[in-house]
Amino acid sequence: MEKKPIQVLVVDDSALMRNIVSRIVDSAPDLEVAGKAMNGRFALQKIETLKPDLIILDLEMPDINGLEFLQERRKREIDIPVIVLSAVARRGASITMEALSLGAADFIMKPTGGNPDEVQQIASQLIELARSYGATYRQSHGLAPIGLKPGTEETQKKSPGSATAPAEIPGLRTRQDQAIPGKPGRIPSSPSGVPLRKRSRAGGPGPLELIALGISTGGPNALRQVFSGLDPELQTPILVVQHMPAGFTLEFAKSLDRICPMEVKEAEEGDLVRPGRILIAPGDYHIVLERKRLATIVHLDSGPAKNGHRPSADVLFESAASIYGNRCMGVIMTGMGRDGAEHIGDIWEAGGITLGQDQQSSVVYGMPRVAYEYGHILKQVSLSDMAKAICDYAAELV
Repeated sequence: MEKKPIQVLVVDDSALMRNIVSRIVDSAPDLEVAGKAMNGRFALQKIETLKPDLIILDLEMPDINGLEFLQERRKREIDIPVIVLSAVARRGASITMEALSLGAADFIMKPTGGNPDEVQQIASQLIELARSYGATYRQSHGLAPIGLKPGTEETQKKSPGSATAPAEIPGLRTRQDQAIPGKPGRIPSSPSGVPLRKRSRAGGPGPLELIALGISTGGPNALRQVFSGLDPELQTPILVVQHMPAGFTLEFAKSLDRICPMEVKEAEEGDLVRPGRILIAPGDYHIVLERKRLATIVHLDSGPAKNGHRPSADVLFESAASIYGNRCMGVIMTGMGRDGAEHIGDIWEAGGITLGQDQQSSVVYGMPRVAYEYGHILKQVSLSDMAKAICDYAAELV
């Protein structure tokens, strides 16, 4: 079967945005714009003829808008993944959450006015998402293997370490690339560039009193799946860092609260960490825990970003480990980069349970992979099994 790049359909009513997004897509050797559409009606027509592997979708469009397109896509049982890329995301987080509930795979904020700095900022994330979702769709449907656009092969051979080299495409790494438990391998350096200290585990886990979870790219739908599958008997409090812009986490927490047996809310200053509650870190604030005489409370910290993020999973894990020690479980899931990979090791070192999402079920196997290679993960778990794994450990560690 002949190889070909991942085929992308760009849907936006703005000619300027269609061109900007198309240039980003075409800048990657393994992605190719199959076509463009100015609204949902034309997109539905082009799906029939172009058969894309991925759709990048605006939400605000005439005739058939983004939400109406997603509804029609569901009716027609079209399973091509959709990434929402819309300015609506900046002022209408609830609309973006509705798009996710209608089956959009993920979202990213559109740059305003074609600002070059903003375009550059979203380009790498958009390419990473397109590669991951497009590759998964192509592979799951037994379609043509992924290849490079003509004329890019030699460039890739000359620069194998570049970000666009085939070996770096998320979702296409082989199992041989993964660190093997019990075998020595190259340990990545810490975010500061200094090798991590060799850790030793203090002992085993104690009674479970807290679950701390860090997640990024691919997280919204992953958390929907995990939280909807939690056992109603689970009462252990859960704190979550999901990398998400300010203004989104409130609506995100509300959307999770509707499908989760536990209470889910956006964390506020002074919130109690108590049984039966899940707190989502608000965009632009770290969660730092403070032990008071009668309870543990949340402090929202606006200090410097860590690993390029605020909130940061590393800040949460470090704080949780300092207070709960081996009575804490750390969970690190799908996401780009390495946020959380270092300080989930604090929980491991204290004797707590640490779980990492596996490569096969991660949209981007970045954060959990680095944590695993550091040796900070006791068990890798698939997305479909994560809710059960969390509940089983919670039931066991009483």
